[in-house]
Amino acid sequence: MAGPLDEFVSRVTRMVAEFAQEHGLEQAELRIELADGSRYLVATTVADPGFGFFSITTHRVEGEEPRRVIVPIGAVKAIEISAPDPERRVGFIPSETAG
Repeated sequence: MAGPLDEFVSRVTRMVAEFAQEHGLEQAELRIELADGSRYLVATTVADPGFGFFSITTHRVEGEEPRRVIVPIGAVKAIEISAPDPERRVGFIPSETAG
């Protein structure tokens, strides 16, 4: 049985896909802003580890190491879905297809 975090991740993933489709985009960008003001350009998100936390994998900036951030759901201040920046050409990958 899916819990609230699974449902949250599924709904955000669905909203990103709908946004891309509505605007004729191949992909859309997903950004998450936390209560402390930090912002992340999200590649994927999953409901793990649970217990009030979910995980995001950020897009790598050239020269940076891969990074997964575990976030308490209550720390999310804003979620932004937009067209990808043409300079970056990165977008959100639904967790079902993320590797």
